[in-house]
Amino acid sequence: MRIDWLKLLACFVVCFSAAVIGGFFTSSSIDTWYSGLEKPVFNPPNWVFGPVWTVLYSLMALALYYYWVSKKSKRVGFMVFFAQLVLNAFWSIVFFGLREVWLAFAIILLLEAFILGSIYYFNKTSRKSALLLVPYAFWVGFASVLNYFIGVLN
Repeated sequence: MRIDWLKLLACFVVCFSAAVIGGFFTSSSIDTWYSGLEKPVFNPPNWVFGPVWTVLYSLMALALYYYWVSKKSKRVGFMVFFAQLVLNAFWSIVFFGLREVWLAFAIILLLEAFILGSIYYFNKTSRKSALLLVPYAFWVGFASVLNYFIGVLN
């Protein structure tokens, strides 16, 4: 399979755009509001989140690319994927920017549903694309639990 470098680059730009938006709202709250929150004992140290999200956004970009270049990709798969990407960035805006923990919890549950939907639709045409999204689904599931317990503890 020949790599379409322009499409691959576009997928990375699209996915990391969500990272940049989320990071803008996250970075200003980490050392202030977020550091003052009570967190569950299983909350990872702050330094873990950057590398994990870098890997996950890269996997999302690759999943999008393989879906895009598959001969059977459908518009609905793209729509569900882009919806989860918007929800991903929106969660950071709500949690870190607006500091609305419970609204963010509702959004992250919706995000998880759209990630699972992306896996479902991607799997219909590109198993590789679907499998690349599985770590993302697990991480967001874990983040949902963190979000919930931060809400309960605060």
